[in-house]
Amino acid sequence: MLPLDFNSGFVFGKHIKKVQTPFERLFEIFKELITHTSGDFDEAIDWLRELDEEYKLTDEDYTVDDFVEDLLKRSLIQPKIGKGGKGDGMKLTAKTEKLLREHALKQIFGKLRRSGSGDHKTRKLGQGEDSTGELKAYQFGDCLEKIDVTESIKNAQIRSVGEDFTLQHQDLVVEDSVHKTQMSTILMIDISHSMILYGEDRITPAKKVAMALAELITTRYPKDTLDILVFGNDATPIALKDIPYLEVGPYHTNTVAGLELAMDMLRKKKNTNKQIFMITDGKPSCLKMPDGTYYKNSAGLDELIVEKCYNMARQAKKLHIPITTFMIAQDHYLQHFVREFTEANQGKAFFTGLKGLGEMIFEDYEKNRKKRLG
Repeated sequence: MLPLDFNSGFVFGKHIKKVQTPFERLFEIFKELITHTSGDFDEAIDWLRELDEEYKLTDEDYTVDDFVEDLLKRSLIQPKIGKGGKGDGMKLTAKTEKLLREHALKQIFGKLRRSGSGDHKTRKLGQGEDSTGELKAYQFGDCLEKIDVTESIKNAQIRSVGEDFTLQHQDLVVEDSVHKTQMSTILMIDISHSMILYGEDRITPAKKVAMALAELITTRYPKDTLDILVFGNDATPIALKDIPYLEVGPYHTNTVAGLELAMDMLRKKKNTNKQIFMITDGKPSCLKMPDGTYYKNSAGLDELIVEKCYNMARQAKKLHIPITTFMIAQDHYLQHFVREFTEANQGKAFFTGLKGLGEMIFEDYEKNRKKRLG
């Protein structure tokens, strides 16, 4: 063992809390505003100026205009090019979209520690890259890199006492490991008009959950897959980069279309472990008919629409795809529908307000992985 040198220049002192720069302070607020405005830069800056006027966020040494200039210098925004090649305001860059996902992850799952390898373990032993801390006899097909040289030589020394030292096959031991597994998840987000009704913004928390879940999976479980779709009158898959720009439309809620698309997307996945998360606040109120027209009924629970939903839940069950519903509403008749829907699928349901939605989804994601992959 090398001697320790206590005069090597290490200095121990009191922890000093990092002081935010004016840019960092404004950027934290900006990330919230740009999420609320669905990526509308001009609107977010207008809000920032109003907040600055009310709460004195800046001073003469650093203004909102200086902040905008810094956003440009740091490649966090770039000019939008309109028709004719002329500038048409500002838009976010991919760098900022990534920072928004990190911001959402920090907000919702702030206490998480990211694992180094980003893979999930099962309780089944076998070939893999993550050690269990146990040793086993080497077998043909085991990775040579997994051989524990020290323990193998020790075994050879014990066996060779009084004889010439040799290392034989029977002396070799390898580190045991766990199977690595994969989970494919579809996150369905309701973008019907009710997501902004009654003076409550429900779409922004849903966007934050989507961004945080995406960032969580790409950093902690990179072998897992997450696909996101939105559903109103119709259902549409969206790219990761599109999440901050999601907006609610003048739509009804075609839950059946969302489930059909989710199951089609999962059929293409090679993973055997699949699940659907659905965030919604309203009752199913729309169906697309074979002739391309829409059947809509916002009054109560329509028997035709509801039965179609139950059928989709049963189909998912046959395919071993559990559906977890996060209902952001407290209406008793809607809760009854969700319970019946959940019973048909043998999935799970959470009746929740907006507060804590992200934590609930994360916890359920982890539990589902342990249950499905264990």
